[in-house]
Parts: sequence; structure tokens; C-alpha cells
Amino acid sequence: MRSHPDAKLGRNDPCPCGSGRKYKRCCLMNQSVKEDTPWKRQRDASDWLADEMHKFIRRRFEDRLIEAWQDFNQEDFPPFIDKFPGEEQIFFPYFFYDWDPDRPRLRRGQRPKPGIVVQSFLEEKARRLPELERALLEQAISQPNSFYEVLRCDPGHGMRLRDILVGGEVEVEEHSGSQFVQPGDLVYARICRLPEVTTLTCMAPLAIPPRRKADIIALRAWHQQRAERQGRELSPLDLSRYAEKIRRTYLDIRDELHAPPRLCNTDGDPLELHTLIYRVGSAQVAFDALAPLAWGWTKQDLIEDAEVAADGTLHSVEIQWIKKGNKMHKHWDNTILGHIRISDHSMEVDVNSANRARRIGEEIEKRLGMMAVCVGTRIRNQEELMKEAKTRNAAGIAPEMSGDPELMEMERELIQQHMEAWIHQRIPILGGRTPMEAVADPDGREIVESLLVDWERDRPGPMRPDLASVRRLLRLPATQQ
Repeated sequence: MRSHPDAKLGRNDPCPCGSGRKYKRCCLMNQSVKEDTPWKRQRDASDWLADEMHKFIRRRFEDRLIEAWQDFNQEDFPPFIDKFPGEEQIFFPYFFYDWDPDRPRLRRGQRPKPGIVVQSFLEEKARRLPELERALLEQAISQPNSFYEVLRCDPGHGMRLRDILVGGEVEVEEHSGSQFVQPGDLVYARICRLPEVTTLTCMAPLAIPPRRKADIIALRAWHQQRAERQGRELSPLDLSRYAEKIRRTYLDIRDELHAPPRLCNTDGDPLELHTLIYRVGSAQVAFDALAPLAWGWTKQDLIEDAEVAADGTLHSVEIQWIKKGNKMHKHWDNTILGHIRISDHSMEVDVNSANRARRIGEEIEKRLGMMAVCVGTRIRNQEELMKEAKTRNAAGIAPEMSGDPELMEMERELIQQHMEAWIHQRIPILGGRTPMEAVADPDGREIVESLLVDWERDRPGPMRPDLASVRRLLRLPATQQ
């Protein structure tokens, strides 16, 4: 706060309005919007133009809105638009400027014509359009959509973007979209270049995470191969000619990011907690039969924590179902597949997938036969598990491991071992190559960099692995610029 009313207020000073934010993030930003700036003039003209086109659509094309939504999604029966919050930000510009259900196949070098809506709009209103609005329309119908990587972001003001498909960097002034992205994110957008300011005609309401960069690099490779066969460089005209294929990539990414997460165990099985409940003839007999399932443990190891009656009768004991090694993490010595609790004449077995439930059932049948009878199974699916996790988070209940420094250090070491082993594993997204092999070519190197950026985001705080050492092993720069 300024010590004197005449003292100069810096951009990084606390805002005098008392909001608690920096001046540049609060009243200065609001003040700049109210001023007569190139961005403000462009925004006012863009809002007026969008309003006019919405009125025009309601009058002339409202009965074709569903057809346009189907064509946009490239599906006969797409989900309703409300499944994708904010999707109108990218759909309506397509409807306004691009949509043409009868568009002919383009010849080489031929530029697509504007969509039928904007053609009709111009026929009716072109002579009455102010100069700035006309310039905005010209940009909207001539510039293609592309995928951009966020190189730098000043939230509430603008971004520096790199076109992943055709290359080149551009500084754009974008006040709202810049507030939900960060460096490394990818955006599907259309640039609007005016003499005084460069902005975005449209931008999908989705910050695409860096790990999806491989999809876009594969799209770029497809474009480059076609251009090379014609003996030329990839150009922005290619983005216009193959706009449908580019949008298909966006739609695939969008649909997958909006889909419920598919959680799997290390066998690749969908996560689903099963508790199998048995009645057993004897705790001792059940223990003797099932103890060999704990690979690496002797009966004496297991019995140390058991409850035994005064006469030596086994009362209760727990057994970890363990196998040697792990097919997903080659550096792991073993994999815990489930947990068995035996108490007198009852036994419960916890596993985390339907496949493991079937396998342990077969093992118990083979080893105990009629001495064990399954009396029921409790199942919790992924939706229930996620709901429980949200409830725990809302109540501030942290996982037990988070309070134990020794266990946290063990987990941290396991994560580090996994990351350092990862560089020698064959990864499907790298075409079956290892990260160490992939960094030898530019596309592979770019994908590996994007995966490391995702790791840096997914593991914040004390559990974050030392990625500097991983970058050194891969001979990559220490930090992602």
C-alpha cells in the first residue's frame, strides 16, 4: 500500500482497492480495459460483429444449427453441446465462418471458400459494415485454425504462442483465455492479425495438457509427408485445406479429456475393489494353504504378527498376496496383488480388479477346496472410489502415508527409481521406442520434453521426482523454456 497518496503505484504493488491482489492483476487491468486501446477497439468491434451474426443466424439459419453441430463433431449423433462447457467459443466461429455442408473437394493450391453463413451475411450487410468489423471478418475467413503451444503467459493480458503445425511464434493480446493456461499447455485457436494488435478470433475452452502433444506431432508428420511428396514446405494453406482432419484431432483430444478417467492397476486391469468373504473350517489350515502366496515371505515371517491363543491355536493372521517382479515396472522386485485376513472361521480377501478376484478365487479353490466357502463379494467401482476420494479431500483427510516421513521417503525413492528406469522402457506414444532412443530425432525429443513437463505438474511438492537428473541422462536442457 502506498505510504503517501502522491507516491507512484507500481504494477507489482498491492492494489489500493484492498482486494489483496497485485495492482497489475486487479484495478490496473480493469482500468486498461476501459481505456481506448487497440485491443479494446478490436474487442468492441468483435462483440458487435458476433451479436450481429447471432441475430442473422436466428433469422436465416436457426433451423440448420443441429446440422452444423453434427458436421462440426463429424458425427451423426454427437453429444449435446452442454456436455462440453464453453464449447460454443469454438463451435460458433466454425458455424459463422467455415461451415459448408456441400463444400467440394479442393484441388492442390486451392483456398477454401468462406462458409455459407458468412457468405450470406456479407451479401446482405457488407456495404454497411464499418472498416474494423470488415477487417475482422476478413481475418476470420482467411486464417486457419491450428494448434499452438503456450511459450509464455501473462494471465489477464496475453500470451506468446508457437504454431506446432507450421512453426513460427506470435505474441497475442488475450485477456480472458490467458487466465486458464500456463506455459507448456496447448491450445486449438485461430489468430487474428490487425495492424495495431494481434488477438485470437476464437480459442477452444480447453487447456490441452502437454502429454497430448504427441497427437499433434503425429498430425504434423502426416502433413509434412504430403508436402514433401509434392516437393514443397508445409504452409498455412495446408491448414485450411485439411481443416477437417485438424479439427478431428482436436475432437479426439476433447472427447478423451472429458471422458471419466480409467484407472488401472499395474496389470492393466480396470480398477475395481473386490472384497471376497469366505467361511473356513480352520484358521490354521487356511493359513498353511495360503501362506505360499506371499512370495518372498516365510511362514515364520507371517506368523510373527499373528494372534495366537494360549494353547497355541492360531486365532488371526494376515497374508499379503505377492508375486515376483512387475510387468509394467521392470525395476520392482515384487507386486502386491491382494490382502488376505483370516480370523477364526472367517476370511476376507481384498483385491483391486475383477481379474485378480477371479484369480485369487481359483487359488483358494485349488488350495482349500471344500475347506473354504465363498459367502459373498463386495464390489466398489471407479465412480464410488472417486466419490470416496473427493469426500476425503473435502474433509481434509490425507492418506496415511503422508504423515509418515519414512514411508514418504520410501515412496519418493520408488518414484525416482521409476523415472530413471522409464527412460529405458518402450513407450507406445513414442512408437515403441524408449525415451533414450526417441530423443535422437526432433519429433521424439519434442514428445519426451512434453511428457517430462507433465510429470513436473503431476508431482508437485515433496513427492516430485528429481527430473533434473532424468534430463541429464537424456541429455536434455535442465529446464523447459
